[in-house]
This record gives sequence, C-alpha cells and structure tokens, in this order.
Amino acid sequence: MLDDIAEVLFTRDQIEKRVLEMGAAITEDFAAHAQAGEGIVMVCVLRGAAIFMADLARAVDLPLEMDYMAVSSYGDQAKSSGAVRIIKDLSTDVKGKHVIIAEDIIDTGLTLNRLRQDLLSRDPASLSVAAFLNKDVPRAEEVPCDYVGFSCPNEFIVGYGLDFAERYRNLPSICVLKPEIYQ
Repeated sequence: MLDDIAEVLFTRDQIEKRVLEMGAAITEDFAAHAQAGEGIVMVCVLRGAAIFMADLARAVDLPLEMDYMAVSSYGDQAKSSGAVRIIKDLSTDVKGKHVIIAEDIIDTGLTLNRLRQDLLSRDPASLSVAAFLNKDVPRAEEVPCDYVGFSCPNEFIVGYGLDFAERYRNLPSICVLKPEIYQ
C-alpha cells in the first residue's frame, strides 16, 4: 500500500493530538447540556468517519450515544456523482437531542448538506458538525462546520478511514494517493 502513496500530510501523532483537542472543545461546548441531562448523540457518517468518530467519542468527556448512517455520493469513483443516497439510517430517535455529525472530509458539500437537511427534519435540539478534514476546494454547497480537524489541499486523500475503492482505510496517517492509482 505504501507504494501507492505520494505524500503523508498528517501523521498518526498529529492526528491524535488534533482529535484530542476537538474532543476537549466538544466537551466544553456541550457540558451544560450534559449536566442538564439533555441527550447528546454523535452520528458517524459511514464508512469513512468510523475511525475518526471512535477516537473523537473517546476524547469527549461527557455521556453520549453513538449511532451510524451510511450516505453515499461516490461509490467506487474518485469524484462525487452529485447524487446523495442514504443507505443506512439511524437506529436512535434524535428528536430533542443534541446531534453532532462526525464526518471524515468535506469537499463538495453535497453529502453533508443532504445529511444535515435530513437530520434537521427530525427536530433535534441542536445540530453540529465535526469534520476531520476540510478540503480546500470550491464548494457545490456551503456547509456550516463547528469543529474541523485539519484543512487539506485538493488532492485525493486516503488513510485514517478514508478510502479509494475500499482500500487504504487502515493507514494510520492521512496520505495523498498517487494519481496513477485512481485515474
């Protein structure tokens, strides 16, 4: 796998440090809600955000529920198709709860905006977004993001849960994939 990598953008240590910082910020921002007994639900956008959400949830020092949605706009392609589909829905009723979406990467904004619209229609107490990566690209749709791990260049990024055709998710760092691999 490492032969397919052009460059490492963020190392395991950098990722760990930043996720701990994000968890501390979420803990601070939601402490009053937790003390008031209000429910907090962290929603993982599968599959890319699974590793990020596991680490982020452990970095949040508050009681919270975790749930999962599978949303797709890529399939096995290198670029978004623009058509966003919900493949797996939540098991938890989020009405009246504070929802934090854990997303792997924001690029076009299409997937996250569709997900936000869907979750807002379920009447949560609040809706926040924690994105591990924010890709430096023009957006098809702007997306409000409350917590961002790192900004990254407009490259094809893999590792730490992000994939190309279901490969490279298990890399511990965020890496740029060589163009000849995905073209």
